[in-house]
Amino acid sequence: MSGKHQHARQSKKQTKSAPKNKPTPKIKDFNGTLKRLVSYLKPHKIALIAVFITAIFSTIFAILSPKIMGLATTELFQSMVTKIKGDSGNGINFDYIINILLILGVLYLLSVVFQYIQQYIMAGVAQKTVYTLRKEVNEKLSRLPLQFFDSKTHGEVLSRAVNDLENISSTLQQSLMQFITSIVTLIGVVVMMLTISPLMTIIVLLTVPLSFIVTKKVATRSQKYFLRQRKTLGQLNGHVEEMFSGHKVVKAYNREDQSIADFNKLNEGLYQTGWKAQFISSVISPLLKFVNNSVYVLICVIGSLLATRQAIQVGDIQAFIQYIRQFSQPITRVAGIANVIQSTIASAERVFEILDEEEEVVSSNSTEVKSPKGAVSFQDVNFGYTKDHALIDDLTINVEPGQTVAIVGPSGAGKTTLMNLLMRFYEIDNGAIKIDGIDTRTMKRSHVRNLFGMVLQDVWLFNGTIQDNIAYGRENVTKEEIIHAAKAAHADHFIRTLPDGYQTILNEEASNISVGQKQLLTISRAIIANPAILILDEATSSVDTRTEFQIQHAMNKLMNGRTSFIVAHRLSTIKNADTILVMDKGSVIEKGSHDELLAKDGFYADLYTSQYARKAQVPV
Repeated sequence: MSGKHQHARQSKKQTKSAPKNKPTPKIKDFNGTLKRLVSYLKPHKIALIAVFITAIFSTIFAILSPKIMGLATTELFQSMVTKIKGDSGNGINFDYIINILLILGVLYLLSVVFQYIQQYIMAGVAQKTVYTLRKEVNEKLSRLPLQFFDSKTHGEVLSRAVNDLENISSTLQQSLMQFITSIVTLIGVVVMMLTISPLMTIIVLLTVPLSFIVTKKVATRSQKYFLRQRKTLGQLNGHVEEMFSGHKVVKAYNREDQSIADFNKLNEGLYQTGWKAQFISSVISPLLKFVNNSVYVLICVIGSLLATRQAIQVGDIQAFIQYIRQFSQPITRVAGIANVIQSTIASAERVFEILDEEEEVVSSNSTEVKSPKGAVSFQDVNFGYTKDHALIDDLTINVEPGQTVAIVGPSGAGKTTLMNLLMRFYEIDNGAIKIDGIDTRTMKRSHVRNLFGMVLQDVWLFNGTIQDNIAYGRENVTKEEIIHAAKAAHADHFIRTLPDGYQTILNEEASNISVGQKQLLTISRAIIANPAILILDEATSSVDTRTEFQIQHAMNKLMNGRTSFIVAHRLSTIKNADTILVMDKGSVIEKGSHDELLAKDGFYADLYTSQYARKAQVPV
């Protein structure tokens, strides 16, 4: 497995639901997050101007319709009044009414056309904006240190990178367009109402502050629940991902009930925050309807009085009533958008938190090892995962080119940590790690990792063909090189027995091949990478004894002339190592060959003896 790709996480993080007595989280900086999200729309200014212009035309054609329809109503009313009075006349002017209906049809058609154009442009703006955000998040994740992924569950990261971005996309595409249309509609409707009756318009406008007060009060209360809803959803995603990826272990230990109980607890938390957020936000609509209907009744009464005094026409009353409906709809829509924005800003804040995470420090220099020999040295290295607790203290190791170094010790001794530091997955606190005399901190991380090939105990294969998985270790690899690497790792035989051979598609977890076969593929990948330095972390732990013997031969050939670091628990596999480092509590407590360490009768000898003593006690 090439050092190019990310090191597998060393431990699973358990997802826990937020305690009930924990304060409900709030959006930390609403205005700042909103401004930052709006800044992503700046590159699309021309498109947004086009959306605004099409919204104006679409709204103009829509709001002219009630006024023109009022003319038809007035004509019908006057004709009926004339007939009731017994006055002679030409009756109803149907030609006039038909012409009005034709004009209305054209207006409605034009309104729909401009609305279609508006939606088409806005869809492009929304998707391009979210495309940029997704790209930034993906690139950011590739630059984040391993520590970030060790402190977050997969589900939490996926929730932010997928669910939250999708929420932003939906808001930009639907709500933003509705917001623009609503503002234009409000302005246009007010102008049209003023042309009919300034008095009735003032009465309607006096209700606007009341509507906004209602909206603000409700939106403020719903804000904290929307944020908690997004957070709880991330926790639920993390739990589901964890349980499904480890479902065999869950079943093996009969923990299904506990898993279901944990899910139900998280699901209950999501339900509680979800219904509170939706219920409180949905209260806005009936409250605004009550305000609007009250205004509707008031305008009907006042309009009737004005009509009896011939201050306005009957058709104008009918048009004004329609305008009230058109006036209230954008306010209600904006109120609904306000609630959507609460959820969207909560999502945006979670996405921006990823974008603002501290990245791996980029080396100011770009030193390279031109012809790597494989000399590695740790000089007075100090490191701790937290500043308060040092794991490795004043570690000094010198490895000559081509040497095979085995690292042994109890769990937690610092063996894997040592490999993480070697490949700069973590940065050391003090001291220096050098390759061929060059400090790795003066090199680009990509160059450091190109010097290594890695085979881990926890294998990683992606969804694709076996051929592509093997070739992952190096670019521009030929089919012959892939087959040669597979043969060297003793993987060629089982690959050819598969229905599609090297073109066999591995599923997401590569569960259609055995654990041992997965390991053989990762070893093939390491062979084809042709690295200067090898890291083998229990590389043969998942294969049977016969296969292990075959792989050991391949490994011996692969390690010939290369510096190799072997993290081992089975001490029988590292007898031939040039140097064995015995670690305990972050320090090298013994160093030497297998025979030398046994002769010392120290810590290593106790480990070695205890392993064989346990084997002797196992009944046949």
